[in-house]
Amino acid sequence: MSETLELFQQALIDCINAIPITLFLTAVSVACGLMLSVPFAVISYKKKTVAAKLINGFVYFFTGTPLLVQLYIFYYGIPSLEFVNHLMHQPGFEILKGSYIYVLAALTLNTAAYSTVIFSGAIRNTERGEIEAAMAYGMTKAQAMRRVILPSSLRRALPAYSNEVIMTLHSTALASTVTIMEITGAASFFNSTYYEPFIAYSAAALLYLIINGLLVFGFRQVEKRYLVHLKRRVQTA
Repeated sequence: MSETLELFQQALIDCINAIPITLFLTAVSVACGLMLSVPFAVISYKKKTVAAKLINGFVYFFTGTPLLVQLYIFYYGIPSLEFVNHLMHQPGFEILKGSYIYVLAALTLNTAAYSTVIFSGAIRNTERGEIEAAMAYGMTKAQAMRRVILPSSLRRALPAYSNEVIMTLHSTALASTVTIMEITGAASFFNSTYYEPFIAYSAAALLYLIINGLLVFGFRQVEKRYLVHLKRRVQTA
């Protein structure tokens, strides 16, 4: 029993040491995905434009294919292209030889696609009264989108978006398939050393649960601050 506890402690320490990489992958991909998804959602609001159709095609691909396949396309497929292979051997492009750029690209575009769906849905569900009020103040459509519709939509999208951030955190586990030593990768390495899969992946699961709980708590605090007006509206109704 003591030996099992010692192994679990060692597995936990190994996984804890990999937390910064997991948080780095999550934070960068979520931040970049957010910067892409907000303008994408606004563009896709006008369904008939060419730009909107291109965004919809992007969303269809990244939400319609498994993330693991996307990761393999970026990690194995893109470097195999002749011009990319040539470019990675040029000075200043050494980053193309590593794993991180491809993993971050796959995670970023994947979460950007799902976030675009969330934000575009929130924009389309904006109450007509808010739009009419903005127009009554003499705002143009662009001004109404920037000052009224988009801020309101982003607030209402918080619960769904928080789930997407958590899913992105979970998705970083796939980085272990391309040699990045995040939490799951550290657990796999421990298992290959000690041949204790239950202990290794239980330690990883425990850390994911803790990080997940902290994210949920953080988003709940944000929601309490920015969605309080919606709760009052429901109570009044």
